[in-house]
This record gives sequence, structure tokens and C-alpha cells, in this order.
Amino acid sequence: MEFDVVIVGAGPAGLSAACRLRQLSESSGNDISVCVVEKGSEVGAHILSGAVLEPTAMNELFPDWKERGAPLDTEVTGDTFFFYLNQEKAIKLPQWMIPKPTHNDGNYVVSMGNVCRWLAEQAEGMGAEIYPGFAAAEVLYHEDGRVKGVATGDMGIGADGSQKDSYMPGMELHAKYTLFAEGCRGHLGKQLMEKFNLNEGTDPQHYGIGIKELWEVPPEQHEPGLVIHGIGWPLNESGSSGGAFLYHADNNQVVVGLIADLNYSNTHMSPFEEFQRFKLHPESKKYLEGGTRLVYGARAIAKGGLNSLPKMAFPGGLLIGCDAGTLNGVKIKGNHTAMKSGIVAAETVHAALTDGAKNGEELTEFADNFKQSWAWQELYSSRNFSGFLHNFGTYVGSGLIWIEQNIFQGKLPFTLRDQKADHAVLKPAAECKPIIYPKPDNKLTFDRLSSVFLSNTNHEEDQPCHLTLKDPDIPIGHNLPIFDEPAQRYCPAGVYEVIEEDGESKFQINAQNCVHCKTCDIKDPSQNIAWVTPEGLGGPNYPNM
Repeated sequence: MEFDVVIVGAGPAGLSAACRLRQLSESSGNDISVCVVEKGSEVGAHILSGAVLEPTAMNELFPDWKERGAPLDTEVTGDTFFFYLNQEKAIKLPQWMIPKPTHNDGNYVVSMGNVCRWLAEQAEGMGAEIYPGFAAAEVLYHEDGRVKGVATGDMGIGADGSQKDSYMPGMELHAKYTLFAEGCRGHLGKQLMEKFNLNEGTDPQHYGIGIKELWEVPPEQHEPGLVIHGIGWPLNESGSSGGAFLYHADNNQVVVGLIADLNYSNTHMSPFEEFQRFKLHPESKKYLEGGTRLVYGARAIAKGGLNSLPKMAFPGGLLIGCDAGTLNGVKIKGNHTAMKSGIVAAETVHAALTDGAKNGEELTEFADNFKQSWAWQELYSSRNFSGFLHNFGTYVGSGLIWIEQNIFQGKLPFTLRDQKADHAVLKPAAECKPIIYPKPDNKLTFDRLSSVFLSNTNHEEDQPCHLTLKDPDIPIGHNLPIFDEPAQRYCPAGVYEVIEEDGESKFQINAQNCVHCKTCDIKDPSQNIAWVTPEGLGGPNYPNM
């Protein structure tokens, strides 16, 4: 199938690009065909975000979004930041102690899955074609090396590689330009960075794992629009960094979650278990107790910022949104910057195709266009965020971030670098303090399997495992003796297990549990796990995340 533009991923960046391309097509009279492919069973099925949305990009894309019925219904009414001292105590920080960009005045508590569903409706209403359930499995190239498009994965391949009765070959989607908007640690984006050396001169990308639940709570415990962030306990007990959040949405629903930076060194640390502990803190418990857990999910977050941002243009295409890593760490937000990167990409591609000067050649002008945007200015002003935290720790680093943002407005005359990759910092198990986590009470805290059930995750079991090995000669579970196999703890879905069989420890992969968070692809100490797309339709099915 031939299109002018193919977009991989129906998230905020990809859908904003599709909407803007069709807007420009309508206004210019130069019709540009747009196709969006999405591996989830529907648009929004794989979208997981906090999410407090800053509407800057939405205002640009659809100034009349309120009249159009965009699902931005709960404006922030309260903005609170805690320093959690221990499992019982917390200090509420005054507003002047919080970095200015972290404030949430004028923002909205939203479900980004529902925002993306709405964006998809707008794009389709303007003529874009959107195909959910089709996973882009391969990048296609012209003979001269330019990106030609993508191929979707074959359906109906058995675990042994044979074609089943349900076999259906994938499709080739050809385009003049292909935009990759797969989200954090996109597997095609990773290949493109390597092929075109897009990371040259940058710091390694740094990541966090975000774990989130949606609860329905008693009305008397619900404060619509209340936003709570915090740092400190429980992560500080293992020397780890990150933070927690609790947002009051509409309909007596509360979003609660924890982000653990993946540069932690204690191999015994489990982000999932740390999240369970956080819910037991009195400042969390008072909102959740007596409530019902509705949905669970997890997703990696690219948080290296400007210092880790790759070159985003290459012959035949662009990397946009979290596929590149456009999140603003100081704001704890990436949806608005992802949307803006998609808007700038659309405007750049439209101009190139309209004047006829380019037809698949590298869009070198994109770098200048993005640099002139407010999104790049945000990333520049927050460029030291990871460097401060990773070099000085949570407490001193947070103080330095406050000084940079509140006194120097993000314009300190130096840039801190953090050039040690997250997978390279784990210490051997013998050098780490063991952590004993409490058993779940099944009221506020839960195990992995019951949690994955609430993510509505499903995969066709008779298919090749999508958690592949780069080097098949390195055995599965080889990290067991040295690191006590950290995959069994960093995976938030119980995909990786160490079981006892005939008196020996055996490593087991339960690929059907995978919620597509990408943490294993990031944190595996040997970097031997390569996450590739399973069959389309597979993975979580988040209804309201």
C-alpha cells in the first residue's frame, strides 16, 4: 500500500502529526495521504501515562477543543508536593520550595488513552487512515538506504515458526516519509538509531519504570482535580531515586503510581513492590482505603532529556515523541512535548512535499524547526535534571534543580552529563543489601498476577516469543548467579520467574503476561534481551489509563 506519510504508533505524537498533516492538506489544497498503524487492539489500548496534561500543544492543534468535546474535563484544583520521610511521616512542601515548572496551574487530570481515542476521531474525520491491531515489525529501505516504509508482522505463525491455518502475511506500507512514534524504547526506533548513528555525541538515554493503578474510591475521600507528587520513601531506603503521584480524576476515580529510576544499583530492588509499599503510607492510604482497584499497568519512561535526545531526522523519516525522548523531566510531563514534536514534524513534512523539493531525502530542516519551538526551549531549560539527580542524589540534586529553575530560570552556564547507561550500574547480589518485602494484603497491596489480570493483557500463546536474545549462545537466566536474576524483580508483570525444579533453580519466561513496558530491554545487565513486537492485537487493553 502506498501513502505519502506512514506513522508508526497512535499515541500523542503520532496522532498529533496525523491531525496536523490533514489540517494542512485541507488548508493548502495539496492532499497528503496519511496512514497510522497501531499495535494495540484499538487506539488507546497501550497508552499509559500519569497523566496531568498541559494543554499548550492541544491549544495549538485544536483551539476549539472544548467545543469539539475533548476529554479534558478535570482541571487541577490543588497542587501538593510531599517529601516522604518514612513509612509513617511526610512533610508537605510549601509552594515556594517546588521548582516553578513543576506547578500545575491550568493543567488537566486526564486519561491519555481517552485523549488519544479522541485525537484519532479527529484525524479520521479529516481523512487519515488508522489501522489498530497491526504491529509494525520491520523497517523497509530503498536501495540507496533511505527508509521506504514499514512491514507489519505476519499473523498466524506458530511458536515453532510454522504457518498455522490462521496464517495471514503482513503488509508492506510504503511512504515518501515515515514517522516513528512508538513511544519509549520503540524497537524500530532503536534499530534506526543504530543504523543511522543518531545517538552520536549524546548521553545514553535514561529511563524510569512507571507503575500505575486506577481506583474508584468512596465519594467522601475524593477531591476532583487534586494533584499530589512526592519523593523520598520508599525508594530512598534502597538508595534508589524516582517519585510517586496520586491524582484525583472525575467520577470518584483516583490515579496512583510510582516512577522508579532505572539507574538503581541494588539488584534486590523491585519497583513493583516499592509501589505496593507506597500505597500503605498514611498520605496515600487515606484516599484509597475502602476503594476498589479497577485497572493496573506499567510503562517505561524516557527521561534523559535534551542531553540524551538523538538526531531525530534521517533519510526517509523522523523520530518523534518518546521514541526520541522528548519528555520534560522537571515538569514530570511528556505528552505536551510529544504532541508538539508531532506538530513540527507534520509541518516540516508538509512543506517538503508541497514544494516538491524533497521526496524521501533527509529533512535536515526539521532540527532547526524543532529548535525554534517552545518544546525544545523546555528541554534546554531542564537539560540538567538527570545530571543533578544522578550525580548528587535525590536530596542534593533536588535542591540544585530548584536553584537552577527558580533562580536561574534554567539558564545556568553549564551542562551536566550522565554518561553511564542504566543497565551498567547494577551491583552483584553479594554486594547489595537484601530487601524483604511484605506479603500483599489484597486490600491495598497485591501480587503481580492479580495485577496483570486487571491490565486485560492477552497474547496468542502459540506464537514465537517476542522477548528474543541478541546472542543465543548467552543462556536465559545467566544473570542468576551474579545478580540473583534481577529480571524477576524489575519486570512488573511476572514475565520472568526463577522456579525450583528437581532441586535446581530454573529461569522461566511467561511471555503471555507482558504488558509491553520495555523494562527488560532497558535494564538487562548484559543487554541480551531484545523486545520485538508480538502479533498485532497482543498486549494490554487499557480502558481508561
